[in-house]
Amino acid sequence: MTAEVQKYTREQIEALELAPAAKHEKLEGSVPEMATEAEIRDAFEKAFDYRGDVTITLKSGTRIEAFIFNRRTGATLAESWVQYFAADVDAKQKITYDQIARLEFTGKDRAAGKHWEDWVKAYNERKAAGEKNIGLAPDAIE
Repeated sequence: MTAEVQKYTREQIEALELAPAAKHEKLEGSVPEMATEAEIRDAFEKAFDYRGDVTITLKSGTRIEAFIFNRRTGATLAESWVQYFAADVDAKQKITYDQIARLEFTGKDRAAGKHWEDWVKAYNERKAAGEKNIGLAPDAIE
């Protein structure tokens, strides 16, 4: 028995490659509500996905400028935590949700405005103009 190979047109293949991107919420400069446990958990899920620094204010009043790179959601706020890199400390840090009073999205969101569709459009325009050796390269960091 031989398996029949389905043939696709170029348009069908390109349609599959250009699936819609995930919606990116603008968080830069925002301060989420953290009155309920659900709001606290939601705020830290967003902070984990954010590609910029945040400022964490502890209930003690200490403010920490950090980049959140990991989190664990436990059964309680005391069992839930985030891991972060602070600007003034070389080692990874960890803090539980129940110690945090406020969260601010203070750093520049490095991914803001960077959409796959925009890159594809620019790529196709450059290709149509006859440009050769077009590659994917990251933007320069300021």
